[in-house]
Formats: sequence, structure tokens, C-alpha cells
Amino acid sequence: MEINKKNRAPEIAMVFFLATEVFFFAGLISAYWILRAQISPWPPVNQPRLPVMMTGINTLILIASGVAILQTKRALHKGCNFCVVGWLGLAALGGLIFLLVQGFEWIRLIHFGMTTVANIYGGTFYIVVGAHAAHMLAAMIFLTVIFFKAVQGRYTENRNTELTLCRMYWIFVVAVWPVIYGLVYF
Repeated sequence: MEINKKNRAPEIAMVFFLATEVFFFAGLISAYWILRAQISPWPPVNQPRLPVMMTGINTLILIASGVAILQTKRALHKGCNFCVVGWLGLAALGGLIFLLVQGFEWIRLIHFGMTTVANIYGGTFYIVVGAHAAHMLAAMIFLTVIFFKAVQGRYTENRNTELTLCRMYWIFVVAVWPVIYGLVYF
């Protein structure tokens, strides 16, 4: 009987890191809600309305990218490197679309006068959503590195720590977005 002695330290470290990220986003969202409760009306008069429908569709694209990256585990188990690369590519594509749409929405909102200095509403919106965008960008960079390593065939069922860490981080960034969307956009 073979005993799997895989080093779990990197995964445990990632869990602790993600726990700190949960607190980071909880703090941002809490600050947003405290300000929202204290300022009336919210959103302030003459501020553009947030693009709820477009962001909802964008949210579904991001969730689909999370489903795609989860499939890499099954593909590794089957020994299908082509599938791993494909799923990573789909996840990256979903992430890229998400960031591009977010950027387009920000440009539109800024054009209509919603800026970080216009009022506390704009400032807190961009801080909360911008923090997520920064994390999404970091996840995209991580995923891009992993994608190119997968193209080279570096991952197997027993040798995939980097891919596992990337998957954990990606899922976190995907999972936190619907919470932000639900609390900030409605």
C-alpha cells in the first residue's frame, strides 16, 4: 500500500493567506455598509446608477471561469494535459472578459461623474470594487504563469502544487465577487 506523502504546507499556507483576505474584504464591505447606513440618500442624488444588468452578466462569466478552473482537478486525475490547458485557458478568458467589462463600466461611470473625489459614494465604490479588481489582476497573472507551465506539460496528478494553489486563489477571487456584487450593486 502506497502512502501519499505530498507536502501540504503550501496548501495550508494558502488557506491562511485566504483567511486574511476574507478579513480584508469583510473590512472593506463593512466600511461601505457603515457609510451607506449613515448617509442619506444612498446613492446620492445625481449619481449615475450602477450597471446592474451588465455586471450581473459579467458575474456569470466570472463564475463560469471558476467552474472551468475546478475542472482542472478532474483533468489531472484523468491524465489529460490537453484538457488541463483547455480548462485553464477558459478560466483565463473568463477572467480577462470580466476585467475588461469592469474597466469599460468604470470608464462609463467616470464619464457620467462618478469619481473617487466626487463624494463618499464614488470613493467607497471604487475602493471596494477596485480592491477586487486588483486581486483579479493578480489572479490573472498567477493563472497565466500556470497556463504556460501546463502547456509545457509540467503538471500531473501527483505533481501539481502550483496549479492547486492557483486554483484555490482563483476560486476565492471568484467567490468573493458575487458577495460584493450583491451588497454594493443593490
